[in-house]
Amino acid sequence: MKSASAKLLPVLFCLFLVARLQAADEPKLSPLPTPVSNNAVAISHDEGGPRIFSFMGIGPKKTWDAVISSAYEMDPNTGKWQEKRPVPGVAGRLAASALALHDQVFIFGGYVLDAQGGETTVSDLNVFVPVENRYYRGKDIPEPVADAVVGVYRDRYIFLIGGWSTSKGDAVRNVQIYDTDKDTWIQATPIPGTPVFGHAGAIIGDTIVYVDGAYKNRSGVGPKYVASSECWMGEIPHSRRGDITKIQWTKLPAHPGNARYRIAAGAGQLERKAGKIYFSGGTDTPYNYNGIGYNGQPAEPSPMTFAFDDYSGEWETVDESTPEPTMDHRGLLVTHRGLVIVGGMEKGQQVTAKVTVVEPVSRK
Repeated sequence: MKSASAKLLPVLFCLFLVARLQAADEPKLSPLPTPVSNNAVAISHDEGGPRIFSFMGIGPKKTWDAVISSAYEMDPNTGKWQEKRPVPGVAGRLAASALALHDQVFIFGGYVLDAQGGETTVSDLNVFVPVENRYYRGKDIPEPVADAVVGVYRDRYIFLIGGWSTSKGDAVRNVQIYDTDKDTWIQATPIPGTPVFGHAGAIIGDTIVYVDGAYKNRSGVGPKYVASSECWMGEIPHSRRGDITKIQWTKLPAHPGNARYRIAAGAGQLERKAGKIYFSGGTDTPYNYNGIGYNGQPAEPSPMTFAFDDYSGEWETVDESTPEPTMDHRGLLVTHRGLVIVGGMEKGQQVTAKVTVVEPVSRK
């Protein structure tokens, strides 16, 4: 008589084969129509199926006049991009943050460059309605920021965490919450650690996690900005009657790897596994928009991909040798295919049009 495990083998093989055939039937995700880095990205999950979006960013020249206002939308079922109406404004932006909610995409802040290389953060909140290919203006961000972390809570509130403000001449501690139902802003408990920009993170359940970034070097010795190694977790009151502005912050242990600046990050659930916040790429050399570090050295991307498991409260190494790593990101998209990374800078600070899919196999 065959054992139970032996009887299961043919069934498991068939399931594996079906999964492989389904994956093989899916089209390849095409590169962006043009190479772009530091672009704001988002994924929607409305009734028409998932859609991937890319807004603005900087092109291969990496100069002030290479910043674009272009917008693109991809249907993963075809793997093809469509150019959409450009983001409103007198100029394109860098370091904006985007997040899709229901049938809209919210695009927050960022900064514009002038011919002398000067930077100005903007207060713009542009809301894109894909089905109508139009934008409308949401209420301005109270503290204009760039390079901030963004996350959604209860399918209504969007948190804008930290970031750089040219009006302050520094990174800020602000946690700004946008109520999408009322088009209003409220302020939450500030981040407790070093104020940073270019950090990475997301919200999963009632938990905020952000890591690293850069901060102003106040020692007077060395580069103007240096990398942070701080990792923080914020617990949002989960009760429907709780005050969501009262965040309880806790310092986390260091994450795997040494990527510290503009890591691609995003939250979601892969297959039937528990939801996690995933991080990939980035660099340990904070840099300006051209990929050259504030220390004068070229920045290079880290091959580390890791995750935070909200259930266990632990870090996991996903892949310490991710193929063709990239940096200079404003988000990572968690899909049934894996972790989708759109554009960015490759080795040698080369701006890319590639759409990369990282397939995680986590190990603690």
